[in-house]
Amino acid sequence: MGVIELLNEKGVGYELSEHVPAFTAQRMAALEHEKGVFVAKPVVVKADGEFMMCVLSANHKVNLNKLKEQLGAQSVELAEEEEIGRICNDCELGAEPPFGNLYNLPTIMDKSLLLDDHITFQAGTHEKCIRMRIEDFRKLVDPKVMDFAYHI
Repeated sequence: MGVIELLNEKGVGYELSEHVPAFTAQRMAALEHEKGVFVAKPVVVKADGEFMMCVLSANHKVNLNKLKEQLGAQSVELAEEEEIGRICNDCELGAEPPFGNLYNLPTIMDKSLLLDDHITFQAGTHEKCIRMRIEDFRKLVDPKVMDFAYHI
């Protein structure tokens, strides 16, 4: 099931928009005339060999050491593109929605997103994005909230 099907099945309100292909979250923010703080990007990591999805603002990066410490893990590293492609095989690479639950991945959300009333994110392609309330996102995904990202 894709993210659009999930939102429709759960009766969650959202806006779907299309734009020219955007291959980064920051570029999508610009095309959508949205501040980077409201654009959620997923970053798949491996913590002690187990995949998980981190969700953070487009204008932030994952602090792997901080994440490792908070998870109590021995090692945390970014997943390889081919691994992400296998996990999120219904999406274009780099256009994954921030819904780890769609891929049986635990989801961790950076606490900076708690300040937002909505988020915008890729909808599985580089040409489509979804805007929805952060409250609805949290209800559907039930992410663990941590402090693991820093502003770039």
